[in-house]
Amino acid sequence: MSAGRMDRRITIERASIAKDGFGAEVKTWVGFATVWAKSTPVSDGEKWRAGEIGATISHRFKIRWSQKLASLNAKDRLRFDGKVFEIHGVKEIGRRQHFEISASARAE
Repeated sequence: MSAGRMDRRITIERASIAKDGFGAEVKTWVGFATVWAKSTPVSDGEKWRAGEIGATISHRFKIRWSQKLASLNAKDRLRFDGKVFEIHGVKEIGRRQHFEISASARAE
């Protein structure tokens, strides 16, 4: 894939546990990597949740493989276009060439 098709910036975030002022553990999200990606909208859907309709936006992101991102998984999340996307799956495309990330965000 040519670099010109990867024209969107995404930030991959990883969960980190920190302690608050009272010593309790708090989950925070820390920027892990900011990379160029190709973004492809997959579908917009509405789902019934607790008696209300929640709209979701699904995307596939294609990024270049790197050693730093080799541990990328569904416990991570990403930010794109002002939204937080929960990662559902990560596939390696080719042999250490690209990753394809399936993710969705709540539409607001």
